[in-house]
Amino acid sequence: MSQAAPAAFARTHEFTSASGAETIEVGRKLVGLLSPPQLLILRGDLGTGKTTLVKGIAQALDAAEADEVTSPTFTLIHEYDGVRAGIPVKLFHLDVYRLEGERQLETLGLDELLTPNALVLVEWGEKFKSIRKKSTGEIVITSAGGDARKITVTLKETGIRGQVIGKEL
Repeated sequence: MSQAAPAAFARTHEFTSASGAETIEVGRKLVGLLSPPQLLILRGDLGTGKTTLVKGIAQALDAAEADEVTSPTFTLIHEYDGVRAGIPVKLFHLDVYRLEGERQLETLGLDELLTPNALVLVEWGEKFKSIRKKSTGEIVITSAGGDARKITVTLKETGIRGQVIGKEL
């Protein structure tokens, strides 16, 4: 008789937002759910509020004021120094929309960013198998009509040394 693989599971949290200000507030709340090291894919159509959400995360970490956080569309990566629960944390915000292949992605040095104190948020990361493989979850932002947004956060359960246990449901 063969043994079944361990049950795979993930924690999912859902939020709604009716404005940019509320999306920033959701970002602030998310910090309580995030524990470095973490690599999250930020998914959503253009203009759904991915960078707006990062503004709240950066603000909650005392890494930057909301108006200091901009999209890294052309620079590809922004780095912020913050604090979570009294411990220094690095916040990396990447936008890989304009990259066309794994080779271009390698030039960013993603593996070097994944330190024990890092939160790495990657817009459009779902485009790349290597990012999907390394991710510890994703944040999906979908339009719910007008300025309303549905924000779904799925965090894979992790074990010793941040290794992912199982896979997403």
